[in-house]
This record gives sequence, structure tokens and C-alpha cells, in this order.
Amino acid sequence: MTFAERVHAVTTLGFLERHARFVVTVLLHGGVCLGRQYCTFAGIKRGQVMHDFFASLVSRGVATAYPRAHGSTHLYHLHGKKLYAAIGEPNSRYRKPTPLARAVERLMVLDAVLASPDLTWLATEREKVSHFTRRTPLQAQELPHLTFGTPPKTTMRYFPDKLPIGLDAGGWTHIFLYLVTRRLPIDFRTFLHRHADLLAALPAWTIRLLVPRHLTGAIPRYRAALRDELATPLQPSTLDELRWFFEQRRQTVGAAPVIADARFGRAQDAFSSPRFRVLYRTWLQQGDRALHATLSPVLADALARRSGQLDWQVLPHAYQHLAPLVGTA
Repeated sequence: MTFAERVHAVTTLGFLERHARFVVTVLLHGGVCLGRQYCTFAGIKRGQVMHDFFASLVSRGVATAYPRAHGSTHLYHLHGKKLYAAIGEPNSRYRKPTPLARAVERLMVLDAVLASPDLTWLATEREKVSHFTRRTPLQAQELPHLTFGTPPKTTMRYFPDKLPIGLDAGGWTHIFLYLVTRRLPIDFRTFLHRHADLLAALPAWTIRLLVPRHLTGAIPRYRAALRDELATPLQPSTLDELRWFFEQRRQTVGAAPVIADARFGRAQDAFSSPRFRVLYRTWLQQGDRALHATLSPVLADALARRSGQLDWQVLPHAYQHLAPLVGTA
């Protein structure tokens, strides 16, 4: 379904179109919102109109207000079954209650979406898979994914980070959002590994860091991590040694003796940086496909030509008062 089709479907449930547009945006991007976000969307000041809108959602039984996180601030969870069915997502996980800290992270993402109304947003797993299998030569299994379970009973989740991907007005550049919640970019490196094949298949892309104000000091670390992962392809000889080292590590997991081998010791020293520690975990999940991606100069070339970019958006609102544990790691 297109965004317009979803809005129309929600209006058939008795919503005005301007209300339906906001409701659909919230349903697609986390299922939670604040009153000020509706005011931003509607271009109005906080007041009775805002209060009446949310009171109507609660009275309809399609939304619930979280217990007050701070002062008079209410955080609303939209969970109405008919609403999610109307937008084609009857089984959305956003219908389920979520811990306050996770809800606040979703608010951050919603703020970023509302700040870029000029972009067309890919929000759901299904529409991302459909879009990229049509727009790139990649097969579904080559898209970012995680596999759960053990063969033969496995489940593959595509785009498991559940972050929106924007498309500019010309349909040329894709903007991948990444929410910064930690001072060290360990998870960001995993995100880059998972998206490497997709980025390499696109003509232009931007990775946009969403940075809470209290984590702005971490931006240089994230910039360095991206250069490390994408702008520095490995040499084939290095890759051969890295593969050997990873195989040795896997074989010795849980083994009591430590390998007393000069080659292993040299490799352990050479591959001790965060890049290789995270790559090892990715390799355990994806196999040699994860290593082959490190050889390609495509992403380094894209960064050099600036058809691939990293930028960041410092989120203008404070969130720690809502959930003090958010983004403190």
C-alpha cells in the first residue's frame, strides 16, 4: 500500500484526513508519539486542539497514555487493531506494549521522520524488500537480514534494525537512518556490515546518524568507524590470513588450552581492532560472504565520489527526562 492508500483506509474508520495522515505516520514508525509531535506535524501550537485529538484517540480505545514519564508530558501508544489492519500491517509488533526506554527511542526516530517531510519513507519490512528487489539486482536473501532458529526450522527477518529508509524526490538517493544510543559504535559497525551489499548496489546513498544531544561527542567515533569499515577495503592476502584466524578462533571456542602458535599470535595482534572483532561476529552469522564484502572497492569509491555519504542530525529535543536510561551506555 502507498502512504496515500493507507491514509484513505484510515479515513474510512471515521478520521479526518489531517488526523489520518498523522496516525498513519505514527503507526508506521514505532506506534508511539508525543503531543508536541502532533503539533509539529499539524503546524499548530500546543493547546486544546492537541488535547482534544489525543482524548479522542483514547476514548475510541485505539490509544493508551503511558504513565507520566515527566511532569505533564504524556506519551501515547497507538495500538488499535483496526488501525493496523487498515494500513496493511495487522500483525505489526508496534501494537504490543513496549518498555519506556524503547518507546523513547522510537520517539527519536519519529522526530527525524517528521523533520524530513520531503522524503518518501520505506517503513515496513515488506515494502523495503519489495522496493530493493525491484530497484537493485539483489535477491531477497542478499538484503540485510538475520536468521533465527536452526535448520530446517529457520525464520529470516529482513531489515531487522527496523529503521526507516528515505527516498529523495528524484528517487535517486536513499537515506538510511541510524539511531545513536551508545558512545561506542560497536552496533553501528554491525549495521554497516549488514548493509554493505545493499549500499554497493545503489547509485547514491546517505547514512544519517540521529544523535541525541547528550551523545554529540560520539560523532567523531562513528565517522571513524564508517571510514574504517567502508573506505578501507582489505587486500586478498590479508583476507586469507583473516579467514584462517577466524577458523582457528571458532575451533578453539570452549577449549581449555590456549593456542601457543606463532602464526596465531601474530594474527591475534594484527586483527585485534574493533573492526575485526565485530567482523568475526558477522562472519559467524553470514560465513565467507561477510569477508568477501570487505574486498570490494565499490563503497570506498562511492565515498570518494560523494555518491555515498555520512551525515548526522542532532535531535533538537531532550529525551533523558522521559527515560533516563536511554542512550547512556
